[in-house]
Amino acid sequence: MTHANDDLKALIRTIPDFPKPGIMFRDITTLLLDAQGLAETIRRMAAAVDGPVDLVAGIEARGFLFAAALAVPLNAGVLLIRKDGKLPGVTIAEDYALEYGTDRIAMHEDALVPGQRVLLVDDLIATGGTARAAIRLLRKAGGVVDQVQFVIDLPDLGGAAALEGDGVKVTSLFAFEGR
Repeated sequence: MTHANDDLKALIRTIPDFPKPGIMFRDITTLLLDAQGLAETIRRMAAAVDGPVDLVAGIEARGFLFAAALAVPLNAGVLLIRKDGKLPGVTIAEDYALEYGTDRIAMHEDALVPGQRVLLVDDLIATGGTARAAIRLLRKAGGVVDQVQFVIDLPDLGGAAALEGDGVKVTSLFAFEGR
C-alpha cells in the first residue's frame, strides 16, 4: 500500500455508526459511481497480480463486482463464492466462525479444474474469516490460491495478517485505521 492510491481512497465514503454504534462503514458505492475511479481501481488491481491466473473468485456480493471487472484484463474466468443455498446444482461448502455463531459459503462443485490458479477478490478485508473460508473452499476443490486482493484493508482487525500467516500474498489498494 502506498500513498499513490490516495486518489482512490478519497472516493470512499465513510458512514459512522453503521450498521451499529462504533463501526465506521467504508462505503464503496461512491467509488463505483465514479467511472474513472472504478476503471483506475481495476487497472491498479490488475497491475498488482502476480503471474497469470485462470479464475478470479469473488466473494458475495461486492466481491462479484471487482472479480468480474478484474477478470477481463486478466483474461480469466469468474468463479462465484456465495452464501450456502444460493447456487443451483451440486455445491461444496465451508463453514466459518462469526463473532456470534457460524456461517457457510459455497461454490459449484465443478467450478474449477484441479490445479487452476485462482485469485480471490473482495472489496474489503476486516477480520478475514470469510476470505480464509473461501481459500479453504477453493483449495478443497483443487484450486491453487496463493494471492488475494482487496480494495480496502482494515489492518486493525487483523484479517490481512491472518491470511499472510496462512501463506497467502495479500494486496490491497489502501487501508483505513479503526474498525
